[in-house]
Amino acid sequence: AERGARAGAKGARALVLAPTRELAGQIADNIAAYNRHLGLRYATVFGGVRLQPQIRALSRGLDIVVATPGRLLDLMNQGHIRLDRTEILVLDEADRMLDMGFVRDVRKIIAAMPRERQSLLFSATMSKDIEALAAELMREPARIEVAAKTLTVERIDQRVYHIPQGSKRALLTTLLAAPEFERVIVFTRTKHGANRVSGQLEKAGIRSDALHGNKSQSARQKALARFRSGQARVLVATDIAARGIDVDRVSHVINFDLPNEPESYVHRVGRTARAGSTGIALSFCAPDEAAYLRDIEKLTRHTLTVVHDEALGTLAGPPAGRTAKPKGPQRRGRAGGNLPGGQPKRPRNMNRKRNKNGGDSHRRAA
Repeated sequence: AERGARAGAKGARALVLAPTRELAGQIADNIAAYNRHLGLRYATVFGGVRLQPQIRALSRGLDIVVATPGRLLDLMNQGHIRLDRTEILVLDEADRMLDMGFVRDVRKIIAAMPRERQSLLFSATMSKDIEALAAELMREPARIEVAAKTLTVERIDQRVYHIPQGSKRALLTTLLAAPEFERVIVFTRTKHGANRVSGQLEKAGIRSDALHGNKSQSARQKALARFRSGQARVLVATDIAARGIDVDRVSHVINFDLPNEPESYVHRVGRTARAGSTGIALSFCAPDEAAYLRDIEKLTRHTLTVVHDEALGTLAGPPAGRTAKPKGPQRRGRAGGNLPGGQPKRPRNMNRKRNKNGGDSHRRAA
């Protein structure tokens, strides 16, 4: 938004919609840097924090509002913001907005805006659903595409391990013991899975934090701060919570669970190899995830390098129909395979309480 007439009370000249709090905060940080000598008024509006500071900021009238759809709609319904004179609309990461079920909220927000406005839609992937949304919200839009041979950055070394589901945690712990895994983001499909994996890593002496939608905003910010500072070497995250993570020098991204939507893979591996650096993306593919892998390779037009590692043989157990004969005391993995170390397995605590966090829902209040 160029400098001009100020928006009226409770108004905003430009609105930027983002799917998650983390991404909204990242956008606001960039605006702060660009705004150093411009004097534009802006505010960030998202859930998980107190309403009153946001209401006070909106009451003065702003040049730019960066918001998540859920909290913005709540404030609109309470009469704390007006969009009838908003000149510019930006939808950032529109594909994720669709995935999270925010389309209905977005439609309600846009219905409160003038028909004459400038609209910009950004998306890492351009599916038929995104094209339909663009056609619905925009008039004769110009399409700008960044040409690339593949959807993923060529500086990312992408590899896949074919391994049983029950052996994934043992493989993860083994890999993270290597010093070259300096700053790692591990992706799981569910919140409960993120908690479980993070807890196992902590027990193995690997400093980690879980990041997912059930965490409060302060807990999420604390986890990100620990990861950025190096206090936690590993961040275990779900797709939704990881949106907007902007951390430099992430050495590895590990897909503990393959995503059931191939577009999510593109967003995940994009957390590494940023700002011209290189990175490594490792994916664990269980037999029942083979279809997900095919979809990923079809979308990205890139075949992942299969890792043939002798260690996988012991992690995965003996081939079907054959029985391994232990040569001495062995520590057993959950899938029945011997783990490195040659130590006997400790008895499992059968009375351990199960984490109450469930899987990711299709929509979460931002």
